[in-house]
Amino acid sequence: MSTNNKIQQAFQHKSWNDIKTEDSWAIFKIMAEFVEGFEKLKQIGPCVSIFGSARTKPEHPYYALAEDVARGLVQSGYGVITGGGPGIMEAGNKGAKEMGGRSVGLNIELPFEQNGNMYIDHDKFLNFRYFFVRKVVFMRYSQGFVVMPGGMGTLDELFEAITLVQTGKTGKFPIVLVGKEYWSGLVDWIKNVMLVEKNISPEDIYLFKVVDTAEEAVEIIDEFYSKHMMKPNF
Repeated sequence: MSTNNKIQQAFQHKSWNDIKTEDSWAIFKIMAEFVEGFEKLKQIGPCVSIFGSARTKPEHPYYALAEDVARGLVQSGYGVITGGGPGIMEAGNKGAKEMGGRSVGLNIELPFEQNGNMYIDHDKFLNFRYFFVRKVVFMRYSQGFVVMPGGMGTLDELFEAITLVQTGKTGKFPIVLVGKEYWSGLVDWIKNVMLVEKNISPEDIYLFKVVDTAEEAVEIIDEFYSKHMMKPNF
């Protein structure tokens, strides 16, 4: 079947005007997610996001490490925001909950992997249909990002944060990668390929830091806010 015939078949039951109308109505769904996210998150106070794999099992050392990071953040006065799902996200919410801290979950609707975990505060759970809306809410209301080992989604969130700081679209905030062994290959590639090819500036490699322990991660964030005021990022 030709490309033209495929297009005709796809739209045979709908006019182009119908499709454009549906797109216009989608704006209201998107707007509703932004409004709910902004209204809830503006009330929670200073928080740090913990990113990482949804596939990390509770018995894995990275799960325990994420719990320790969350506990340390709560002890320093921060709430914890995660993507609301299992794995590292669950560990972050669990550590925050066990310390009596604010435990926020920004869940995304997916056909697999993700449902809200049991450690999120009931009044701090949001469910998103759109990835881009969820990322905006993350980026606006997180005072820092702790990035645990993860997959494609974690890389997406990491580079979104770095890009916003690099381009000046937000104020600077701390970005901490935890797990030197896991992240060393990516960091080496950034330094030895991207930088050498002049696709980034030398100062860009200082937009994030890499550590191995929960204590180091929390210390970096504490040190940053000993010199900077906390506020929404844009």
